[in-house]
Amino acid sequence: MISDNPSVKFELISQMIAQDNNQMTVSELCAIAHVSRSGYYRWVDAAPKRAAREKADQTDFELVLWAYQKRGYSKGARGIYMCLLHKDPMVIMNLKKIRRLMDKYGLMCPIRKANPYRRMAKALKTSNVAQYLLDRKFREFGPRMVLLTDITYIPYNGTFAYLSTILDAFTKQILSYVLSESLEVDFVLKTVNQLIEKHGVSLKAETLINSDQGCHYTSYSFIQLIKDKGLRQSMSHRGNCWDNAPQESFFGHMKDHIMEKIASCTEFSQVTSEVDDYMEYYNKERYQWDLAKLSPDEFYNFVTTKVYPIKVKNPPSAESFLSIKPADVQNPMDNVE
Repeated sequence: MISDNPSVKFELISQMIAQDNNQMTVSELCAIAHVSRSGYYRWVDAAPKRAAREKADQTDFELVLWAYQKRGYSKGARGIYMCLLHKDPMVIMNLKKIRRLMDKYGLMCPIRKANPYRRMAKALKTSNVAQYLLDRKFREFGPRMVLLTDITYIPYNGTFAYLSTILDAFTKQILSYVLSESLEVDFVLKTVNQLIEKHGVSLKAETLINSDQGCHYTSYSFIQLIKDKGLRQSMSHRGNCWDNAPQESFFGHMKDHIMEKIASCTEFSQVTSEVDDYMEYYNKERYQWDLAKLSPDEFYNFVTTKVYPIKVKNPPSAESFLSIKPADVQNPMDNVE
C-alpha cells in the first residue's frame, strides 16, 4: 500500500523515472499516485534544500547522540538538552528539535517500568517509631535541612547487595551511601557516620533525617546515633512511600540506569564499581530540570554561592529557589518536643 505522504509518492515516481525500462510519463505516474505534476516538479526543485536539511539534521543528531551516550547512561530529551548546555562550547538546542531528531533516527529513552516486586522485607513493628514531621515539605527549608534515607535491594548473580543512601531533599544530592553484602544494621550506621564525616560542617542544628519504619531505623543503635550526631529523627507513616518520595524516586531512576549493567556482574566488587560510577555521575553530571538544569552538586554550589555556572542570557536567580522562608510554612522542626 502506497503511503498518503506526497513526499513518499514523489520519491517513488522519481525512482520509476530513473529506471531504464520505464515507459510511463511523469504525468501518467502522477495520475496513478494521485499527486499533481506541478507538485512533483516543485519537489524535484527542492532537492538541494532537502539534502541540506538532511545534512544539518545528521550533524545535529551527532550532538544529540553524544549527549545521550555520555558516561554510558541513556537520557530523555530534557537530559540531552541539559547535557548540551554543559558541553564546552555550550550547545543550545530546542527541545522540540531534540525530540524530532530522536524520533527521526529511532533513538529511544527507556521508560520507567512499574516495580513488580513488593518490599522484600517488612519493617519490624516496635515502639521506637518517630513522628512524621515533614508533611511532605521536602524543599521548603533550603539545603541540608531535610535529609532522606532508605535501603534498596540490588539483585545480582542469584543473590543481593544492599544499598543505604542519604539524600538532601532540597539539592537532590546523595550525601552518603554504603553498599553492603549483609542487611546487618552496621551498614546503615556507617552511612550516617560517613554523612557526618563528609558534610557535618554544612549540617544545622535543626537538620532532620527522615526514614521509613524499617527495623534498621527503629533500632536503638540508629536512634542513639542520630541523637549523638545532633540530628532530628522523623519517620514516614507505615507503608506510605510518598512520605519519602524523593528518595524512592532516586532508587527507581538509579535502577533504570544500572540494572542491565548489574545483570552481568558476578562479584560484589563489580556491583560496587557500578554503583560508585553511577553515584559520581548522578551527583556531578545527571542534570535535572527542576534544579535549574544543573546537576545536584552544581545546584548546591549555585544556591550557596549565588553564582550560576552556565553562561547564558538571563540566568536564574538563586533567591528564586530559596524564596520560601521558614516563616511562610510550618517548620517541621517546630513539631519536635
